Amino acid sequence: MVKVKAGIEKVKEDYAQIIPPEAIVGNCQRIGHRFRQRKCGPVETFYLFLIQVLNGNVACGTLRHLAGMTCSATAYGNARMRLPLALLRVLLTWVCRSLRDITSDVHFWHGHRVFHVDGSSFSMPDTPELQEVFGQSGRQKTGCGFPTAHLLAMFDAATGMIIDVLASPRRSHEMSKIASMHPSLRAGDVLIGDRGFCSYAHMALLSLRNLHGVLRMHQRMIVDFTPRRPHVHPKDKKAIKGLPRSRWVRALGASDQVVEWFRPASRPRWMTREQFERLPESLTVRQLQYRVETPGYRTRKIQLITTLLDAERYPSEDLAELYRCRWQVEVNLRHLKQTMGMDVLRCKTAEGVEKEMLMFAIAYNLVCAVVYDAAGRQGVAPDRISFIDALRWLRTWYPGKELIPLVVNPMRGGRFEPRVVKRRPKSYGLMTEPRDVLHKRLTEKRDAA
Repeated sequence: MVKVKAGIEKVKEDYAQIIPPEAIVGNCQRIGHRFRQRKCGPVETFYLFLIQVLNGNVACGTLRHLAGMTCSATAYGNARMRLPLALLRVLLTWVCRSLRDITSDVHFWHGHRVFHVDGSSFSMPDTPELQEVFGQSGRQKTGCGFPTAHLLAMFDAATGMIIDVLASPRRSHEMSKIASMHPSLRAGDVLIGDRGFCSYAHMALLSLRNLHGVLRMHQRMIVDFTPRRPHVHPKDKKAIKGLPRSRWVRALGASDQVVEWFRPASRPRWMTREQFERLPESLTVRQLQYRVETPGYRTRKIQLITTLLDAERYPSEDLAELYRCRWQVEVNLRHLKQTMGMDVLRCKTAEGVEKEMLMFAIAYNLVCAVVYDAAGRQGVAPDRISFIDALRWLRTWYPGKELIPLVVNPMRGGRFEPRVVKRRPKSYGLMTEPRDVLHKRLTEKRDAA
């Protein structure tokens, strides 16, 4: 028991400089979590969990060697089950707020904070509980695939840090969860999203909170920049096909206009009737279009819709550049899922999966803090610092360790590559039948021989 205590106390002593124990205990009290002090209490378990995720979400048995202690994987697993899910969510918010001092000099975009939102997915072990909660691809038979969760993440555009993250069933739409992320923003913030987040309901919800949106227009929206062109109102009994569902107000340029966007007649499935009826009858929004001339980009023409109506303060060129930077969210998700290893989680319960996801978000934000610290010391832009090099440094961190110069990536603007892979996969077939059926067939073939 002496070795166990010594190992845990060493971990606690080291990682107290990253996230102090007072923050963990204080947030336990805040959410009403009462606990008995053990060798693996909330503080010790949180630090061990962080070490595990930072090192690629290694198995619990491997964690014993990383932490230098001799307690069993079962003891740690039980301690992690006692760790409240709500604690990790409030600690994610606490980490974001506490790290703001290192990015206080980051400039705003025209006086606004900017955030990116995007969706992705991750898989997990094939257990009955996870299959029931998250589901799997409909193209796979039962027993031939893995449960897959839909991931929705909101990033700070200036720092790359995760502000909020949610996991939902695979077949759920992004729009059904985005409204729950709005409280993480404050009045005047700008939210950037692709076509999956473009709807009247979403834009109205942003406006009701005094938030701004810059969204790529959905492919089904009819856009016409002709001045005083005809339109169709949702309440018209005889709707004419091919006409916009918005009223032209004024032109701001050849492909830039202000329109009145009407509330549709039908409500989205993710809203209740009461919520939908509380939305305004119409919104005044701005529509603009620009062309992409960069080689390698699949899209040549992009249409945006936004609540930023002032063309002098927010020129169309600035809005186009702002949306172009949305691509960084794809890089952030790649760092989270591939570089850090969150594409496949290990837990076998729905609550455990959410805990893993939140701990990955916390660890990811700590790496972002290292990136910004290194960028300031080395005099380069943060996106030039190698994320994986910062992760490697943080994995080997100990109190008093000096931050050495990290790898600086070369400028690679306008780079594009073919969407192919060079390394050939193994020539095994895909599992199209449950394992017990395949076992039975192999047994029959062996007996027949």
